[in-house]
Amino acid sequence: MEKAALAGGAFLINPSVPADTFTPDDFNEEQKMIIQMCEEFLEKEVLPHLNEIDQQKDNIMPRLLDKAGELGLLGAAFPEELGGLGKDFVTATLVNECLGSGHSFAVAMAAHNGIGSLPILYFGTDAQKQKYIPKLATGEMKGAYALTEPGSGSDALAARTTATLTPDGTGYALNGQKIWITNGGFADVFTVFAKIDGDKFSAFIVERNTPGLSFGEEEHKMGIKGSSTRQLFFENCIVPKENLLGEIGRGHVIAFNILNIGRLKLCAAALGGAKRAAAITISYAKTREQFKTPIANFGAIQHKLAEMAIRMFAADTALYRTAHWIDVKEQELEAGGKGDALLGAAEEYAIECAMLKVLGSEVLDYVVDEGVQIHGGNGFSDEYNISRAYRDSRINRIFEGTNEINRLLVLDMYLKRAMKGRIDLMKPAMAVQGELMSIPDMSVDETPFAAEQKTVANFKKAILMCAGAAVQQLMMQLEHEQELLMNLADMAIDTFQAESVLLRAMKMAENNHPEAATAADIARTFIYDAGDRINIAGKNAVNSFATGDTQRIMLLGIKRFTKAGSFNTRDARRRIAARLIEKERYFL
Repeated sequence: MEKAALAGGAFLINPSVPADTFTPDDFNEEQKMIIQMCEEFLEKEVLPHLNEIDQQKDNIMPRLLDKAGELGLLGAAFPEELGGLGKDFVTATLVNECLGSGHSFAVAMAAHNGIGSLPILYFGTDAQKQKYIPKLATGEMKGAYALTEPGSGSDALAARTTATLTPDGTGYALNGQKIWITNGGFADVFTVFAKIDGDKFSAFIVERNTPGLSFGEEEHKMGIKGSSTRQLFFENCIVPKENLLGEIGRGHVIAFNILNIGRLKLCAAALGGAKRAAAITISYAKTREQFKTPIANFGAIQHKLAEMAIRMFAADTALYRTAHWIDVKEQELEAGGKGDALLGAAEEYAIECAMLKVLGSEVLDYVVDEGVQIHGGNGFSDEYNISRAYRDSRINRIFEGTNEINRLLVLDMYLKRAMKGRIDLMKPAMAVQGELMSIPDMSVDETPFAAEQKTVANFKKAILMCAGAAVQQLMMQLEHEQELLMNLADMAIDTFQAESVLLRAMKMAENNHPEAATAADIARTFIYDAGDRINIAGKNAVNSFATGDTQRIMLLGIKRFTKAGSFNTRDARRRIAARLIEKERYFL
């Protein structure tokens, strides 16, 4: 078994070293072959047919899922004894990333093998697993997830769909409505959430042909037009008692645990989409001429291309760092005899999963937005695929819990874990407050990356200082200060990425990686810019709750802990852009 991973959220208080950090540079040969297989599948089966997919012609999406199932792509992470390939979590994440550039297909696939299948895999009885999982693994059956209702989006527990035990005690009668159900037009099996006796939030497995289940028309959406999205209506829909999923009244455990995995995998899919959109944009910038030269030669364009690479590198690195932690934790839990080890491992890193969902979706939004800008007027035309990428991207900041909800969850989970003793935040926070009254360490360490390591360590101190003081000042009222919580979450998200890119750049340098210099440019640029972002978020946080001398001292602390050494980001971006243009794609 590998060395134990950090506890969830503990990156904020514990140091990490490059040698213990898994990165995309560590993919094994089998994983590289899977990347190639996924790319070939997209190039042959999906990308040539994007218009037909968007028009939902000839039942094309179910047929594509069937083909993906034949290759084992739908059940990569399912146990071999249930018809899957039994691959580890990093590999399963990699499949989601590689197919993530498939536009609407990526959405249908992720819904099927994620939220459409995992509730049964991890919470089903042996009989339920044997009945459904082998068919879900091959695509013989398609899966979907029915949680959202007209009056309950982010507030899932406010659902009004009811389940009432039938008079003969053999089943439950479901009554209610679900909306925005991905794969709703063709799914064979649905995980449906309803309240037994009006208050016990529970989950059920509902098959498509169940009497009393009916479907609305396809929704006309801004993007991901090829994904089937329908409403579900339940009118005395009788579900056999043996199709109750998990325990009565414990549906929230299923919903929230599955979302942890879903959030990380959404980041993976968004990253895959970003990489392809960047490749399209780089290629366009090389061939589009203005003023008798390719626009890729202009500094303004190079800045945009380099920033795409910087953000993708950060998301890529943070994603697989976390996915590997989940893998290691899963092995630990399995060795300890714990069932549902992957769910336990994902729950351990729920903080990181929430952060990844936010940063992945926002990286994709940046890449496609600037992609349209670089395409100019052509980017606004449906003749260019960047316009589809732009439309399809927008939903990701809403899927799997809005980005606002996920930002709020980051600090909420930190505080709850601190209260339960799972993570000690207050001692480090008090230590930082004590450090504010001391003379700053002005010594200079000339070893490679020492300055960046100190800067990232100071970012953590800025978060601990703000969060610790906010808890002391506001106590139980803190949960109502959403702007403050989101400021702190933004600081944590930037810091997690900053540390991740630094560790990867250090590891690449230690291993004499051919792109170590590019990685160093990316890491230093990201950290330099992150200092300014964390400074602004920190000042906004402090000003929202502190006054007088406390405010003055904390603002000085924010300035001290977010200061980065001088660095020429213009030249670094030019070097990064030059490598992108040479390779004509994101290549790290």
